[in-house]
Amino acid sequence: MPCRRKTAPMHELSIAESVIDIAVRNCLASGHSVIGKISLSVGSASGVMPAALSFAFEAIKRDTIASGAVLCINTVPISGVCADCRGEFTSYEQYILFSCPKCNSAAITITGGFEMDMIELEVE
Repeated sequence: MPCRRKTAPMHELSIAESVIDIAVRNCLASGHSVIGKISLSVGSASGVMPAALSFAFEAIKRDTIASGAVLCINTVPISGVCADCRGEFTSYEQYILFSCPKCNSAAITITGGFEMDMIELEVE
């Protein structure tokens, strides 16, 4: 039986690389040399798997100034508003809503849940 390793999907690996690159650039530009913590907001509908992103981050932070950094991921729900009932809604489900959960109308506008933002960078 072949040996199976736990690996991060390529999507999350490239995102983790970008997060570290951005954090390192900002840390050095501000005159600091060590990153202690990176906090991200990741939308539920962004297509990013937080566990896979954390795994990728841990794997590639070695040999960088973020080697001791902690990655905190805050999940943002999908949010929207219905044009018919004017109801606002949120959902942490990883699928996109196609109708209003209150009145079942298809006249909805998704207002959040696709974002991915670096919200905090702690440096030393």
